[in-house]
Amino acid sequence: MSDRNRGVVYVEPGKVEVQELEDAKLELKHPGNNRICQHGVILKVVATNICGSDQHMVRGRTTAPAGLVLGHEITGQVVEKGRDVEFLEIGDIVSVPFNIACGRCRSCKAGHTGVCLNVNPARPGAAYGYVDMGGWIGGQARYVMVPYADFNLLKFPDRDQAMEKIRDLALLSDIFPTGYHGAVTAGVGPGSTVYIAGAGPVGLACAASAHLLGAACVIVGDLIEERLAQARKFGCETIDLKQGGSLPERIAAILGEPQVDCAVDCVGFEARGHGAQAAVERPATVLNQMMEVTRVAGGVGIPGLYVTDDPGGVDDAAKTGNLSLRIGLGWAKSLHFTTGQCPVMRYHRQLMQAILWGKTSPSIATNVTVIGLEDAPRGYQDFDKGAAKKFILDPHGMLGAA
Repeated sequence: MSDRNRGVVYVEPGKVEVQELEDAKLELKHPGNNRICQHGVILKVVATNICGSDQHMVRGRTTAPAGLVLGHEITGQVVEKGRDVEFLEIGDIVSVPFNIACGRCRSCKAGHTGVCLNVNPARPGAAYGYVDMGGWIGGQARYVMVPYADFNLLKFPDRDQAMEKIRDLALLSDIFPTGYHGAVTAGVGPGSTVYIAGAGPVGLACAASAHLLGAACVIVGDLIEERLAQARKFGCETIDLKQGGSLPERIAAILGEPQVDCAVDCVGFEARGHGAQAAVERPATVLNQMMEVTRVAGGVGIPGLYVTDDPGGVDDAAKTGNLSLRIGLGWAKSLHFTTGQCPVMRYHRQLMQAILWGKTSPSIATNVTVIGLEDAPRGYQDFDKGAAKKFILDPHGMLGAA
């Protein structure tokens, strides 16, 4: 490669830095098992996004180690490939699912690529630049290595068309499929009424997905007015959760009844109380409210992140992912729940087609804001303050040129 690699590195709670990195190489580095990665490619990163999941680590709410190179939402151009890569060529523009998957194990063959059995020695499932997810180097960088490339990567069919729509296509690596997965697994379809908890980027992507799926009414709840205003811009009803009144009452004021067909948790384990308790962390708030407002035999999608270890948890139970849930209510109402990482490959090709044919524009819904790689620390700070933006890093100035 002609220029040095640089990337966003987690330093300590509240602090990231852009630092010099080793050049990306076609190597697999696992304890006791380093080897050449002939099935991998090196990507020149076209776009790489800041995700709310990254923010959990940067806040110190996980066991992420100092020195971790962040970034699991990657779009790139192939600049080098291993001997065994057959179906990709130098110069191809590709979307990288944040799930790293081998394509060979029982999970992958069943389509559960979020819990691949071969890419993480500690547990099922892996991701780039993420705590406890296999130690893979993240892609908030100028260059990154991607393994099992033929299986993992989604090639865009036309380079010029891809660059015209790159702000939308850059969301295919995680946020758009994740929001869509939340809506689909909750049962959203034509004529549905939907409540989405959280108007951050995933919540807004979920709301756009609900519209794409034909929902009649999409209601988004959040504590930050700027984010609610963004949801209203593309046709959502909104609920300011800082205000008084129970959530069923607030929903009834919109729908005429205190329940919805489907609900989606796009908040996760750092949830806060509502109304007078808005400043207090209540990690089970959203999940319990999902059960309260979803009609009997309805569905709840849970793309919001929940962790097994949270050093900043509000109590000893929360620190190990144990939350006080009204599971009896969910059982009595015959609700179904879907949790876990989105298996991106289940959806990304179809969503790419919807973008390329002008059926949806998730970049508008999420208010995509492009910044340089060197501006990443400021992006993390603004995002942590609740900015109604999806920050995309542009390491090589390719988005600006597009």
